[in-house]
Amino acid sequence: MPVYRLPESHVFPPADHAEPSGLLAVGGDLHPRRIVMAYAQGIFPWYSEGDPILWFSPDPRCVLEPQSLHLGRSLKKRIRRGDYEIRLDTAFEAVIRECRAAGRPGQTGTWITDDMERAYIELHRMGFAHSAEAWKDGQLVGGLYGVAIGHVFSGESMFAHASDASKVAFVWLVRQLTLWGFDLIDCQIETDHLQRFGAQPLSREAFLERLNEGLQHPRQAHPWRFDPLFHPLSAA
Repeated sequence: MPVYRLPESHVFPPADHAEPSGLLAVGGDLHPRRIVMAYAQGIFPWYSEGDPILWFSPDPRCVLEPQSLHLGRSLKKRIRRGDYEIRLDTAFEAVIRECRAAGRPGQTGTWITDDMERAYIELHRMGFAHSAEAWKDGQLVGGLYGVAIGHVFSGESMFAHASDASKVAFVWLVRQLTLWGFDLIDCQIETDHLQRFGAQPLSREAFLERLNEGLQHPRQAHPWRFDPLFHPLSAA
């Protein structure tokens, strides 16, 4: 399949036209409308500083069924102990900047460019992008952010300055999304870390079907907040 060069208009080729690597298109811009349209079609931007904007739709897709979240014994113990206070949408800009600074293991530079950071901060203001944060003694020590389209949440990046902080925030988020009726957690690219939580590969065709089902639901009210008296272990 050819790699498409995007026009100025906010349109994308079909996701199933992607290369075996998942690369679908190059170019365009990071206008919030374009990004939302991309996620709604199973496409996301992913590129490094200095590269053109690249758009991907991998096959298979790494996904987590919210109700199938797996917790190891030590992580359950840490959550039960209450090592961290977990919040939603109280420090989105700080979370994305910490994720940018953390980078990715084995990679130099960052894929969260200046333009990417600005775009996702604007998506947060619009109610599409959200953060889950781990706090300890008033300090932000871990967290993650992602994009919610309908009842599908696409995780983008996470960071941790304290042991298991981002994992605990992730568990709190997934349990709350389960109660809200979210259909799927889109993890995008498969990793050992996500597999330990129960993430599995799903064919692009099946993923797009699930995505379309999730799009039928209205957005959760913004900013996100945990339900009263919510606790991730009691919600299991």
